[in-house]
Amino acid sequence: MDVPFRGMGRVRTGIDQVRDLCTAKRVAKQVLDSCIHDAYKSANTMTSLRCTLLSIALLPALAAGLAQQTPARSAPAAKPAAAPAINHPATSSSTAHPAATALVAHPANVAPAYIIGPDDALSVMVWDNPNYSAANLPVRPDGKITLPMIGDIQASGFTPMQLSADITTRLKQFIIDPATVNVSVLAVNSKRVYLIGEVMHVGPLAITPGLTILQAIATAGGLTPYANKKHIYILRGDPGKQQNIPFDYTKALKKGDMQGVTLAPGDTIVIQ
Repeated sequence: MDVPFRGMGRVRTGIDQVRDLCTAKRVAKQVLDSCIHDAYKSANTMTSLRCTLLSIALLPALAAGLAQQTPARSAPAAKPAAAPAINHPATSSSTAHPAATALVAHPANVAPAYIIGPDDALSVMVWDNPNYSAANLPVRPDGKITLPMIGDIQASGFTPMQLSADITTRLKQFIIDPATVNVSVLAVNSKRVYLIGEVMHVGPLAITPGLTILQAIATAGGLTPYANKKHIYILRGDPGKQQNIPFDYTKALKKGDMQGVTLAPGDTIVIQ
């Protein structure tokens, strides 16, 4: 009569430990389950138990062999870095000169007889010679501008045509063929009027061609609720010699009668 194996509890504990060890490997787990099933079924015979123990001893080696045979999942290959952009030097045949590119700014609507003044912005284009051109040139408080190669020249006090002729003459020492020079006024900042008193935004206002007093007041935000429309006038002239020019706001607003008053640079519109 076969005697039951007294160490069955230890065997079961070992089997459970091996099962936990091999859970990651599906094939090893299937083999282990099969062995456990056979062990439970034939636990009364010492021969079957020995076979089971031998199988258990071989399971770690089997699991290690499977692990070596299973190819590791390779990480995705990194994408090659994009090649750095190369800034090729610009050539005159393919890229316009920076000054020539900026010359697309629209000129201000000024009369041919307009006199350039300080704070105005000019554009000087020398045709077929972009190296001598310049755009958005501010007229400095001293009335001068700075041009490539030429340097500082007087601009204030000249009309655009007069300044163009002066630049053409100065370029003769650099350009053999007669240069074609175009001077444009981009912004009129030297011709200003000033608004003070009961107006929404006091301060200087650049004059545009044909600007009326009503338009100047509207540009400044209009009158305040406390403005006296019957007490509006223009101060014109040098201090101590100023001329007081009355202006009927209501008449101009309702009838369009500007009373023959036009704005001049340096005028001060007073709204009481």
